[in-house]
Amino acid sequence: MRFYDSASATIREFEPVVPGEARIYYCGATVQGEPHLGHIRSALVFDQLSRWMRYRGLKVTTVRNVTDIDDKILAKSADSMQPGFEGEFPNEQWWALAYRFEKVFARAYAALGIDPPTYEPRATGHIPEMFALIQRLIDRGHAYPALDDSGDVYFDVRSWGKYGALTNQSVEDMQDSADADPRGKRDPRDFALWKGYKEGEPLTASWESPWGRGRPGWHLECSAMAGKYLGSRFDIHGGGLDLRFPHHENELAQSTAAGDDFANFWMHNGMVTYEGEKMSKSIGNTISPAQMLQMARPLVVRYYLGSAHYRSILDYRPSSLQEAATAIERVEAFLAATQDVLKPGREVPEAFAEAMDDDVNIPRALAVLHEQTRAGNAALAAGEDASEAANAVMAMAEVL
Repeated sequence: MRFYDSASATIREFEPVVPGEARIYYCGATVQGEPHLGHIRSALVFDQLSRWMRYRGLKVTTVRNVTDIDDKILAKSADSMQPGFEGEFPNEQWWALAYRFEKVFARAYAALGIDPPTYEPRATGHIPEMFALIQRLIDRGHAYPALDDSGDVYFDVRSWGKYGALTNQSVEDMQDSADADPRGKRDPRDFALWKGYKEGEPLTASWESPWGRGRPGWHLECSAMAGKYLGSRFDIHGGGLDLRFPHHENELAQSTAAGDDFANFWMHNGMVTYEGEKMSKSIGNTISPAQMLQMARPLVVRYYLGSAHYRSILDYRPSSLQEAATAIERVEAFLAATQDVLKPGREVPEAFAEAMDDDVNIPRALAVLHEQTRAGNAALAAGEDASEAANAVMAMAEVL
């Protein structure tokens, strides 16, 4: 298998860190609202990758985190506490809001046949691991308590000469980190590992730490959880392209500065657009997974969301789901007509395997599936044996 590594910008041969295994971490949801198509596409991309690796005989461990505490979650909870709030969930505690949306994400994943990850850790369940990581960074001279009395702890970007390696940027060219008041920082680009408790925030959204009461920074959470479940070196770290900077850049910096090798590959999936334009609520050109599932069967939605190459933009048009439905129905009709000749132990065609091995090239793989479907239908029309095509199509459909 060969995958595109975002860090080196090259296609590289996949050699597992542990022979016979594949260990994958990909960023899950910040559960402050309903899932959008980008969330679901990312989960589906890594579901397809994991399924193919398992077909190839690897033992696959996947970790998809849940960010169940952050500024937006706290802000939405605070809004629900205001007099005159007219939403469906008044006086909703931040942790209740986070769990409510976590369940919405889970239902969307399940509806589309996305396998649950091996582990799905919540950020709030891993505070001790975060303390340990922060202390390692302080001890190594790469982190420091805030220069003011905020209680923050920051990563010192200038102390780590490899900072910017993932996105090939120099520190001077980077934007300031907007996660805290720059008065407490040595450099405005330093980012928060620990965020000190602020007056007015719920006390339940903070923990006592060696640096004062507070809560973890976003980037720190993923590094701590990846390290706990996959070790100091693992195979693949993934997520949406929008996470590459600053989130993944900062993860890489803090983990490697703490002494971990971290991820051997970085894989990023492309964005979803609406008729060539970025989706935006202000423009009114958004469509949600829930809306799609009202318009088409889950299998059709899965086919559409998983039909483009994972690194490319997936463009939604009003006709997209109908086109996906037509493609699915053609395959289903062929398999229904040949169900009596399907056998166990089915194997995918070589051309399909070559496409999947080549950076999970789903469009090429689907082309093989549809070519076999056409060949099988032609055999049926001619009164010939279609069993080979039927078993090939079923094998490919099972993988996808």
